[in-house]
Amino acid sequence: MNILIIGSGGRESAFAYKIAQSKKLDKLFIAPGNAGTLAYGENVPLKVTDFEGQAQFALDNKIDLILVGPEEPLVKGIHDYFLSREDIKHIPVIGPQQEGAQLEGSKDFSKQFMQRHQIPTAASRSFDRSNLEEGLAYLETQNLPIVLKADGLAAGKGVLICESLQEAKDELKAMIADAKFGAASDVVVVEEFLKGIELSVFVLTDGTSYKVLPSAKDYKRIGEGDTGLNTGGMGSISPVPFADEIFLSKVEERIIKPTVDGLKKDNIPYKGFIFIGLMNVGGEPFVIEYNVRMGDPETESVLPRIESDLVDLLEGVAQGNLDTRSYTVSSKTAVTVMLVSGGYPGDYESGKVISNIENVKESIVFHAGTKEQNGEVLSAGGRVIAVTTLQDTLFDALQQATADAGRIYFDGKYFRRDIGFDLI
Repeated sequence: MNILIIGSGGRESAFAYKIAQSKKLDKLFIAPGNAGTLAYGENVPLKVTDFEGQAQFALDNKIDLILVGPEEPLVKGIHDYFLSREDIKHIPVIGPQQEGAQLEGSKDFSKQFMQRHQIPTAASRSFDRSNLEEGLAYLETQNLPIVLKADGLAAGKGVLICESLQEAKDELKAMIADAKFGAASDVVVVEEFLKGIELSVFVLTDGTSYKVLPSAKDYKRIGEGDTGLNTGGMGSISPVPFADEIFLSKVEERIIKPTVDGLKKDNIPYKGFIFIGLMNVGGEPFVIEYNVRMGDPETESVLPRIESDLVDLLEGVAQGNLDTRSYTVSSKTAVTVMLVSGGYPGDYESGKVISNIENVKESIVFHAGTKEQNGEVLSAGGRVIAVTTLQDTLFDALQQATADAGRIYFDGKYFRRDIGFDLI
């Protein structure tokens, strides 16, 4: 098979690494890819939302399957675009159509979906410009802290946890009346604060059957001890020690099955990944959010643990017979440590030469924000490289990943040395 991956980050590097291992693969292309994906296939200089360019490339290169990494092309309708054209509608796209992508594209849509299908989640109400005053009055009836979520995509910045009523009122006005997050906060979901510990569960579905992928926990804060600003993710671990068999069976019965069945009942076709962000509240699972693709950096911890042929699983999704495909997961623990540019998540410098990658022997190096120039690998983003180790125990994996993260060098490099240590 000839396969095209859409995207350029650590998640797409992990997909390329895993797909390149398949006996079913003939040629792999990554659009646009990065310096690391060159090890597994050919990079294609196309933007993730250039549907026309992707379609022409798919025709010219006899592409048999397209795997979409990031959310933006899904929310903007890449799957629908391919289905709308006679000459390319035969090419399967792994990732939901635009309606299904609203599970991530609209917090209000996903909340209504969960309420309709009795999926456990925090109590909430949505407000916009027309009922802002009602929203301000509603805040007065809520316990502190209060969670405010911009309805649309806000590059991971649209969720605010307000510690005081005044702060909540000010922020609700700023989001709706002053367009703090642009059109993304035209509608704001006001949500009950859930106290617990976060984790993520990933599902691959053909719209009827599904495979539950390994659980993972990521670390969002820039500083050690989970302090400082939120980032796109500073590292992750899989499996999650506190997500035992009993907890995960609750997740499957109360959340995964009703989600897949709910999509069918609502006549929403869905072929792809569902990322379920969860809160473990005293052993009970609640959904914080849905994403309609794999997470980053969780993918870099999850995929190395999957022992099955990923291309075979994706083919099962495309053909609607995922339940017939073999699926096994390693019992080993994966730990991912993210190397970021100095200054991230604020202003940071790019174009720094990265060295010593070849000295990492016991871990997998996934490139996130890199580019190749004149034979050198340069930093080209805030999150630059993900170092993933697979070991028999969490402690061994933590030690190895942290040591290997220290072996790679670029000017201003920073990484957290405490990823996963809170779970030992």
